[in-house]
Amino acid sequence: MSPQTRRQFAKLALAALPASGMLGLLNRLHAADSTQLPPKVNSKVAGVQIGLNVPYSFADVQMSGPEVLSRCVQLGISGLELRTQPVEAFLGAPASLVSAKALVAAAAGVESVDAQMRRWRLSAPTGRVPDFRRTYESAGVLIEIVKVDGIFKMSDEELDYVFKLAKVLGARAISTEISKEESDLKRLGDYGVKHSLWVAYHGHTAVTPAHWERAFALSPRNAANVDLGHFIAGNNYSPIPFIKQYHERITHVHIKDRKLNMGPNVPFGEGDTPIVEFLRLVRDTRWNIQATIEFEYKIPAGSDRMTEIAKCVKYCRDALA
Repeated sequence: MSPQTRRQFAKLALAALPASGMLGLLNRLHAADSTQLPPKVNSKVAGVQIGLNVPYSFADVQMSGPEVLSRCVQLGISGLELRTQPVEAFLGAPASLVSAKALVAAAAGVESVDAQMRRWRLSAPTGRVPDFRRTYESAGVLIEIVKVDGIFKMSDEELDYVFKLAKVLGARAISTEISKEESDLKRLGDYGVKHSLWVAYHGHTAVTPAHWERAFALSPRNAANVDLGHFIAGNNYSPIPFIKQYHERITHVHIKDRKLNMGPNVPFGEGDTPIVEFLRLVRDTRWNIQATIEFEYKIPAGSDRMTEIAKCVKYCRDALA
């Protein structure tokens, strides 16, 4: 079999392979002969890294690392904001501690769930994290941002654990929901300084530029994860001036389309969100801001989630063409 034929075979095999087998196949192909690997995916268009918030956009917090990778390869996505759950499941965390039910319990302050997760994290086999990263990067997929749930309740030891985890995965930032407490923002910013990572705070509709400005003032490593759709729906004016002013403190921007005045999420191009303006701004300025698609609109009848996400990716690509 010629090298070209091997590459074609590998590409087809990856597309058809169940997620559980993708990790092993990529590693075997890499070990056998790098010329047999399929072409790496690439969603950097005109200098803008089009990314995806996962596994959130797939609506399955328990989705395995190989399944997340398989779907990203199908979509041609090469930049991610990845939650910790698939990584920790890969490392052997009990399913009961990384499930959607566990996240709800942790958010509600259920002490037993937090305590169990804390104990597991402090003895986790982190030496396997490079294997996870290597498998993703073999397909051309970079984990640029690591989303951490429940971070403000973590002990000092857990914070060191998640920051080190993010760094070994290749991330340049940790992301989390923004806190109203200055002590939270200062503490995380201090860990960002300690580990040389950005801490990017996500804002929903109630978050204004003043919230992020307060965080910026508390630490040189505090940053923003602006959500274009939430911003336009909650503030009723364009986020572009804020992005221009603070672009050096913005790691990634969530791409979704919403209507003004707390309007709904809608398919890309049907709302009031300046998606195209933002993408072309980053293209023209070469700012290091990932354009992270976060899929949230209602799936139309007769379609499915992967088809709709592919439409979102195409919309962004076309805007940058």
